[in-house]
Amino acid sequence: MLILGIETSCDETAAAVVENGRSVRSSIVASQDEIHGPYGGVVPELACRRHLEVIDGVVYTALEKAGISKSDLDLIAVVNGPGLIGALLIGLSFAKSIAYGLGIPLIGVHHIEAHLYGALMSHEDVPMPAIGLVVSGGHTVLFQMRSIGEYTCLGSTVDDAVGEAFDKVASLLGLPYLGGPLVEKLARKGDRHAIEFPRAMLKKKGFDFSYSGLKTAVLYRIKGYGKRRTDKDKISENEKADIAAGFQEAAFEVLVKKAIKAARKLDANSIVVGGGVSRNLRLREMFDEEAADKGIRVYFPDPELCTDNAAMVAGLAYHKFERSPAGAGLSLTADPNLEFIA
Repeated sequence: MLILGIETSCDETAAAVVENGRSVRSSIVASQDEIHGPYGGVVPELACRRHLEVIDGVVYTALEKAGISKSDLDLIAVVNGPGLIGALLIGLSFAKSIAYGLGIPLIGVHHIEAHLYGALMSHEDVPMPAIGLVVSGGHTVLFQMRSIGEYTCLGSTVDDAVGEAFDKVASLLGLPYLGGPLVEKLARKGDRHAIEFPRAMLKKKGFDFSYSGLKTAVLYRIKGYGKRRTDKDKISENEKADIAAGFQEAAFEVLVKKAIKAARKLDANSIVVGGGVSRNLRLREMFDEEAADKGIRVYFPDPELCTDNAAMVAGLAYHKFERSPAGAGLSLTADPNLEFIA
């Protein structure tokens, strides 16, 4: 089965062709980083304009690279939430037009579930039940995974997502947009034990997360406590590196320990991690260090499947179609706050 996936939930316009849920025939992603960089974050109106400009070319490039034509497609998959409503509508409308024109089924895919599937797509036979963790710019959520399509939410962030915290800290450190990967790069030069930042909610019962306090602690460290730093005592480049390293360690320790705690409580021997932050090498190291001696294996997506892409969307749609061959149809709607109900 050949599936065309379309992803426009935020600021990437992505299309991919996947065969039978796993074999990626093509995956095209048009980034908007240069457009939003001067503003320090995504501007919804600019994102939508760019989606409109490039979606046609992105989709047809994906078909061309896969070596197929539209008539070879068996199924269309599209993210219908959560995300920016204007951006979602552009991808959904385009997907509907193709599905209607070809007379083939249309499947709606939840953005967070697609990120979980990114790791499953990269590894065969992941043991279930598993613990699923999605960490990105907009989401920090922990799940119990009984199988593909069967999940229970265990906890989520009560304020900011971990990826958003990385971008904010990058801005405080004077790093350009997108800041997350730059914080990781800077952290490699620093001493992660030099500055102790708070581990919010680490010792509290439950599996929720919080990152607003950690951001504030970094702010105070950079700007000074009680009074602003003068030009004479501004932080050095070495201290910036230590701040980045200490922040990263604090942010990840909570993720790792809560995920492992959930795995042990629910008798899961595997943890599945997805989302843009899952590309971070230090996060992967910490999971490996903590999980190995507890008999828990951690599964990460291939690097190209970490950030927003359409291959994970098309791959997941294969399994959704197996459960419900009728698909969602042209009545499918976009929902910026789509709940994750499994």
